[in-house]
Order: sequence, then structure tokens, then C-alpha cells
Amino acid sequence: MEGKEKRTHDRKGILGMVGVLILLLLAGGLLWYGNATSNQAVSPMMGQVYFAGEYRIADGPWQTIVEGQHIPATQGDVTLRGNFHMRRPDGVYEGSCVAEMAIALYTDHIHLTVLEGDKEPYVMDMENPLFGPSACGVTWSVYVLTEDGTEPLEILIHNPHHFGNEKAVDELLANTAFWSGIDFEKDILEKEESQKNTGLFFLIVSLCLLGSALFSTLIHVNNSKILWLFGLVILFAGTYLTYSSDGIAFRSESVVTNTTLLGASMIFYMLFFSMALVHFFKETKKISTVAVSALGAVDGLLFALPVLTRIRFYDLSLYWALAQTAANMVLAICLVKEFRASQSRERWLILGSLLPLAAYELDVAMVALGVWKGGLASTCVFILFFLVSMVVVLRIIPDSINTLAKAKELETEKIRLDAQLAESRMSIMMSQIRPHFIYNTLGSIEQLCTFDPPKAGELVHNFAKYLRGNFGELDNPKPILMSREMEHVRYYTSIEKVRFPDMTFSFEMNGDDFHIPALSVQPLVENAIKHGLMKLEKGGTVRVVSYETDTHYCVTVTDDGVGFDTGVLLDDRKHLGIRNIRGRLAAMVNGTLEIESTPGVGTKVLITIPKEGQP
Repeated sequence: MEGKEKRTHDRKGILGMVGVLILLLLAGGLLWYGNATSNQAVSPMMGQVYFAGEYRIADGPWQTIVEGQHIPATQGDVTLRGNFHMRRPDGVYEGSCVAEMAIALYTDHIHLTVLEGDKEPYVMDMENPLFGPSACGVTWSVYVLTEDGTEPLEILIHNPHHFGNEKAVDELLANTAFWSGIDFEKDILEKEESQKNTGLFFLIVSLCLLGSALFSTLIHVNNSKILWLFGLVILFAGTYLTYSSDGIAFRSESVVTNTTLLGASMIFYMLFFSMALVHFFKETKKISTVAVSALGAVDGLLFALPVLTRIRFYDLSLYWALAQTAANMVLAICLVKEFRASQSRERWLILGSLLPLAAYELDVAMVALGVWKGGLASTCVFILFFLVSMVVVLRIIPDSINTLAKAKELETEKIRLDAQLAESRMSIMMSQIRPHFIYNTLGSIEQLCTFDPPKAGELVHNFAKYLRGNFGELDNPKPILMSREMEHVRYYTSIEKVRFPDMTFSFEMNGDDFHIPALSVQPLVENAIKHGLMKLEKGGTVRVVSYETDTHYCVTVTDDGVGFDTGVLLDDRKHLGIRNIRGRLAAMVNGTLEIESTPGVGTKVLITIPKEGQP
């Protein structure tokens, strides 16, 4: 049973690893496909301004642009009409921008068309054939003014997705810049240096953790799985922080790569966090595993569709958000059940596990409403999660190494104990097949062949079964059912009954479906005959009874023979048989053996076996 359960557990672990590997390969294939089908690269040099004028959404009324006021980017195409104006770093108005000035425009999954006088429209469309499919993302572009700012220009803004960044227009206006002799690219990167360094820090930590996980796997540490999961969660969180900055286009010029890595890192972060959560579940392991497996299958489909069809990866974000939300709901329900079934000290950890799920749902809602951009809440919660996980990991690694060392010691001890048990079985078997017992039995068979042939045939049958039982158990290192042990006892007593017909043997089995070491009861019955009843002038009874309590299975072997002083049992060297039985009971079923005897009254032997741990 244990081997079968272990094989099933190992098979599930292998299937999980294969599933994760397939997801990573699909994500890598999507990344390769996006780059292979795109020839765009953006590398502009820019500075800063602001846009003043009015706007309208679709065919709605014109409204004045108020700095800091939200203009939704998902309710239809937006048209801006007005002029670019210069602003000093202290915010003081400097006047309109002049001709030949280079204006930097920040776009987050939107298309721009700039109309200025009689000039040919400037189209910033990341999905035109020049850039390749699905190249829409976060980037900077440059527009060079041809007028002196006396006539208004128009900027047409189009969202090519079914949904998108609600704050895209706000970001465009807030980040509009111009080239003024200052290295704008360097300025942007310096502003985001802390975010980049934080992302790189998490990436380095994740690599250290993954290295520890690999080492733990190679040396067969039990907790290596959680090290893998923690390492992967931190890896993709660091990737997200690195690729979610506004200046990522200056570090990596491929918008396709940036968009794909950003989206994939969000997907994998939540997936591996969900897997880490399920790892600690006890009461709801099955249903939570099914939910996360289904989420992994959906994620794999989202990576495959952009390669197999014309669907854009960014357009699938909404469906991923819905799938992750459904999985989060299942996990939240499971957490509630785990909370109810857990100890008080574990409940704080369960409550803390709800935070990343709640932060994700908060981010989805706030991005949809345009309150903030990206995973702001998830980033804050992740930092807290990171600190807690580091404490857990720093405890897991030394504990796992100590556990491994103890496991090696236990394995060595088990090998030694198995050798002792094998020796014990051999000793018992040899002690049970004594020459005089064989001679006496064969003599009885010889006599019965003359006076009672049918009885002789029955004795031969029982003697053969007895010998087969003894020899058969020699190679059996595992406990057997009590019913099987009692068959052997009955074969033995039937032989002795022929030799000692005045002896009585009684069996009362109130339960025989539990496991006991082979040759545990039969030697006790033999001792009762040899040392108890045979010293009587005649007769005597041996009684074997089995019963169970709430926590144990019990077997008693009682005789009304001559009895003895139990003090003589203190010398194990003179009672190897009892010592061997007691040792095998303790080692194989955690059982005990107790002996009570009163001279002139009889002897009682009690075997007690805990129900817990029975096969």
C-alpha cells in the first residue's frame, strides 16, 4: 500500500513538473514568435513639455483639458486639439513650442495620428506592417513640429484593443517631453533606477533560491518543491518590476519583447503563487489542485493562441484576468475551510495568504476604473510576502538538511534492524522445527498408518501445512493478517492434539483482520504446551483470544499449567524466543508483549498492537 501511494504521489509530481515545463516552453515560443515576426525598434532621444487645449471622446462635445483631470481611454477614440507649451523644471510656463522642436510622446497600448496644418499626418501606429503584428505596447516616439504654435494641431488617439489602459491618455499628457539638450533618456532611466535595482535584486535572490532548490532536489530533500515555487514566484515578480517601468523602451528596444515578458511575468507570478499556496493545503488539497491545474491549462492556451492565430497576446489579458479571478475564488473558499480546520497559530498564516489574492483583485478593479496603473497593490503585498517567505526559506533549508541527515541515519538503522529481523525470523523458524518435534510427529504418523490410516493422512496434511508456513514466512519481511497466523496455530495444535489427546485448545477470534508479525502467536502456544501443560499430570487448556479496543488490537494466549516466576524473564540470554517476538512486534507494528504468570495457577501472555499505523 505504501509503495503504491508513493508511486501515485511521484507520478502526480512528475505530471506537475511536465505541466510547468510545457507552460514555460509555450511562453518562450510566444516570445520567440513575437520577435521573429517583428522588425520594429525604437530608440529616440527626448526632453519635456505639456499640452494645452481641449479634447473630445468619439463625437462628443469638446471639453477643456485640465491638468491632472482624468480623460478615459476606453470609451472611444479621443481627439486632442491645442498646442505644446514649454515648461521649466520648476513648472513655470515658458510659452508655445516653436518649429523644428522635437516632441517626445509616451504611448501605452494606444495609436496616435498627429495633424498639423498642411503637413502630411504623422501616424504612430505600432500595428502597421512596418512594425509587424501585435507590436502595440509601451514606447516613446518623436514628433518634430513644423509650425510655430500659432495654429492648433490635433492628436487623434485610438485604442486598438477591446479593453486597455484606462489611463493611457493621462499618461500621454503627463509624460509629454521635448529635446532640450538634456539627455532625456538618461534622465528617465535615472528616475526609475530604484525600480530597476529592486527588480534586479529579486531576480538575483530568485536565482539563488532556484540554485538551492536544484541542490535540494539532487540530494532528495523533502521540502525542495516549495523552494522551487518560492524561487519562481520571486523570479517572475522581479521580471514584472523590471519590465513595468515607463522607461523600459530605453533598456530594451523591442516593444514586442517588453509586452510579452511583462504579460507572461504577471501570469507566471500568480500561477506559481497559487501553486505555492496549494502546497500548504491539507483539508482542500484535491479541489485546490484541480483549480490550479485548470488555471495552468488556460494559461497555456493563452500562450499558444497568438502563435496559432491572429489574436494578439495583449487582447487575451482580459480572459486571463477572468480565469485567475475564478481560481482565486476557489482558493479563497479553500482558505476559509483550511482556516476552520487549522490550529490557532496557523490561522495568521492563512489570513496572510489571502492578501495576495485580494491585492490581485484590487489591482484588476483599479486598473479597469483608471485609478492606478499596473499591479500596484500586488507589488506592495509581494514585498511583504517576500520578507515572510525569506524567513520561511531560511528555516526550511537548515531543517531540511537536518531532516535529510536524520533520514540517512534512520535508513542505516532500518538496514541494521532489517538484518536483525531476518536473523530473528531464521532463529524462530529453526527453533520451531526441532529434530525431536519432527521425529515425534513422524512416529505418530507411522503408528496411525497401521491403526487409523485416515487419521494418518490428516496428520500428514497438517504437518505439511505447518512446515510450509514456517518455511514460507522465512522470506516475508512484512506483517501478515491475524487470520493467516491463526491458520498456522491451528495446524500446529492439530499435530500436538494427536500426541496429547487430553489437552484442550480453545480459540475465540473477535477480530482477525489486523496485521501481526508472522510466527508471533504460534511460538507462544508452543511455550504454553511445553512449559505449562506438559508439566501437569494430565490435561490442561490453552486458550487464544483476540479482541479490540478503541485504540488497539489485542491477543491473549492463556494456559492453566504450572506457571512460573516471571523474574526469570529478566535474563534475555535464556529466553531468545520471547525477546525475538517482542522485538519484531515493536519494530514491525509498534506492538508490545506482556507476560503474567502465577506458579500453580497458569500463565497469560498479552500482545497489544496500536490501530494507528496498521496497513
